[in-house]
Amino acid sequence: MTAVAEILVFGKTGQVGAELARLPGTRCLGRDMADLADPEACARLIAQSGARAVINAAAYTAVDRAETEEAQAHLVNAAAPGAMARACAQAGIPFVHVSTDYVFDGSGSAPWPVDAPTAPLGAYGRSKLAGEAAVRAAGGVHAILRTSWVFSAQGSNFLRTMLRLGAERPRLTVVADQIGGPTPADALAGACLTIARQLVLAPEKSGTYHFAGAPDTSWAGFAREIMAQAGLDCGVADIASADYPTPARRPANSRLDCATTQAAFGLPRPDWRQGVARVLNQLQQKEQGR
Repeated sequence: MTAVAEILVFGKTGQVGAELARLPGTRCLGRDMADLADPEACARLIAQSGARAVINAAAYTAVDRAETEEAQAHLVNAAAPGAMARACAQAGIPFVHVSTDYVFDGSGSAPWPVDAPTAPLGAYGRSKLAGEAAVRAAGGVHAILRTSWVFSAQGSNFLRTMLRLGAERPRLTVVADQIGGPTPADALAGACLTIARQLVLAPEKSGTYHFAGAPDTSWAGFAREIMAQAGLDCGVADIASADYPTPARRPANSRLDCATTQAAFGLPRPDWRQGVARVLNQLQQKEQGR
């Protein structure tokens, strides 16, 4: 592979990868070119790329299915990022890796600082935590960027599910005792690119960071805002997590303390309500373009 872009991105069709593909100065690799189930092949792509930095926006994200496919989740979320990070370290270029609030156990009500003890509740969280450890162990310049509740106009996510169900039903019951920061994928993509470019010039900023939307809310609160902005006449009733059992446990407290990210990179928390408006506009334009 010849050098064709400043930043090499793993992930092209996922929520964050699709947004990164819109940004200038990136080359995004889809599954047809970069299979994360083959970590060493990913490492070779980096070695051949001539890129100034690498962003890993690809992941195994099927939280519930990971409970029965933990080996596959670990391969994609831990082994592959580890191989990528080692290749970046050998090439002397920064590596930005997207991680998750699921590395925490969700206890308490205070936002999680970046150095808080980790204790994932399930297989997905364990695989992502192992990926973080592998990236750090590679010894190169890196940023592990934990985020939460990502949404966009692409792929499968909470916002799109709410729009579909809200158009079909007069009332929905939505979990209200899990609190976090919904994160627009376009804002997260922009943050990844900003961090990658700054690490080229300031490798001393290497470390672990948080980036999530504001203000913190519940899934039910998120759903109500979606319905209001979309003009859907669908009521949202609060329920407890216990009333909506899933194979994998979800953290009750997904609040992330993002202060160090703003201090180091000048990246404030994005307003997710503005992100909802952007996504609804994109979906409307897509519908009109058909």
